[in-house]
Amino acid sequence: MLVLAVAFAVLGAASNAAGTAFQRKAAAAVPQGGGLRLLLALARKPAWLIGIAGVTVAAVSQAVALANGPLSLVQPVFILELPFALLFGTFLLHRRLPEKGWWAVAAVVAGLALALGAAAPTGARDLAPMTRWIPALIACLGAMAAAAAVSVRSPSGLLRAVVLGAAAAVGNALTAALLKTATFTLIHDGLLAFLTTWQTYGFVVCGIGAVLLLENALQAGSLAASQPALTIGDATVSLALGIFLFGESIRLGWWLLPACIGVAIVLAGVLVLARAVPNVRAVTG
Repeated sequence: MLVLAVAFAVLGAASNAAGTAFQRKAAAAVPQGGGLRLLLALARKPAWLIGIAGVTVAAVSQAVALANGPLSLVQPVFILELPFALLFGTFLLHRRLPEKGWWAVAAVVAGLALALGAAAPTGARDLAPMTRWIPALIACLGAMAAAAAVSVRSPSGLLRAVVLGAAAAVGNALTAALLKTATFTLIHDGLLAFLTTWQTYGFVVCGIGAVLLLENALQAGSLAASQPALTIGDATVSLALGIFLFGESIRLGWWLLPACIGVAIVLAGVLVLARAVPNVRAVTG
């Protein structure tokens, strides 16, 4: 079951990265604009349709992964979306990734494997009582609202990017927790129960909010500013929600040392990749 969860999480990360890369390729090929005209122009581009299919596959893969593994295992795997996105993007746009970028990709993969292997997250259940959901919702939504308020008042683009990236991370983690319960309801109680449980609508609304926060984070500052907060924040909040809501656990004691080393390697790789994005150079010849 855990192998299946990891496999579908990796598939989800790769599919979402591919979908995003194809959508960006399509958007770059249509005239600037917005609204319905832009949507109609994009809909005529095969790359955009492939991108939508990739995002759809990613959503389904995430749901399957969460149905077969703990939240604290599945969500950190989505860190791989950044290196996947960079690799797909360089291929589609005929660019070349700098040598340090390849080392950073290897560092993210190795660090993630080390951290998850040492922590060995395990899950206990897929449902949580409202006595746990209510404080979790208050904490997460409160943190997102506070971050949005700070970003509005801050004159610094760097600070806005960091706090909005962190807010998007909280939103992603909460969305995954809601999706986990909604998927369990669909599998065990059927479509009607899925459509009548509040978590179904919760993950849709929260997911849209997280996307909007991320878009604003990317607009406020560079990827190097927002991505570390997004990457580490998502994994950390997912771990906290997994433990609090679903009774998940990780290995403690001396296992924390290699886990922390793995997290440090991941963070270093993410920082290098985020800074490498604008430096990807065109292939010549």
